[in-house]
Amino acid sequence: MIPTKDKELLDQEKQLAAQAALQWVRDGMLVGLGTGSTAAHFIRLLGEVVKAGKLRIQATATSVASETLARQLGIPLVEPHRGLRFDLTVDGADELDPQLNLIKGGGGALLREKVLATASDYMLVIADSSKAVAQLGQFPLPLEVVSFALPWVLDAVADLGGNPVVRMDKNDPNKYAHSDQGNLLVDCHFNHLPNPTELARQLETIPGLVEHGLFLGLARAALVVRGGQAQVLRPGSAPQPATDFTELP
Repeated sequence: MIPTKDKELLDQEKQLAAQAALQWVRDGMLVGLGTGSTAAHFIRLLGEVVKAGKLRIQATATSVASETLARQLGIPLVEPHRGLRFDLTVDGADELDPQLNLIKGGGGALLREKVLATASDYMLVIADSSKAVAQLGQFPLPLEVVSFALPWVLDAVADLGGNPVVRMDKNDPNKYAHSDQGNLLVDCHFNHLPNPTELARQLETIPGLVEHGLFLGLARAALVVRGGQAQVLRPGSAPQPATDFTELP
């Protein structure tokens, strides 16, 4: 368990990353809203500037929880429809490596998160310092799985060395957890992923596995807070202070 003091520090880092992400948002944008504690900070801050009339944006959320929060804050929401493309999606991550490959889905919204990330021209990841890792895999890799296919999916993932565990409902430990889309959630314990691209390919061949939490080649940049300062990370580039960063979508 993370000590309370460390939790408070990480929460401060999440807030700083969310604050820095506001400079990526321009007037008139269509914005994808992520899910999780860091994304919630961003949604609250975005709601403040929208309420103050400083930005006019429209948004779609990756989860019911984020959608509810955005609606409470007065952020105009857009329903999914054909041809909808987002200028920017801002979302958190459970892990990110130096190439900005991600593990996502700890909050159970990986399917909707990947849909919006793929439908976006620019995905910006916001994270505290604990999320940046040299190699993916310590955080369990989430899957969304069709209920009927669960036994066979578990067998197939076990054959890949994933040690799959069906996630239980946090409010009722005797029931399985479900995503907003009604799928079961499975957490896979690989411990290290030296070749996430190959693993993604293997997972995508398993019938009944609706989506996996490997987000590869989707993030354009990440804002990670270290030492109280937000840094911009991009594949193949040295970290850059967020205050000096000028490449906006």
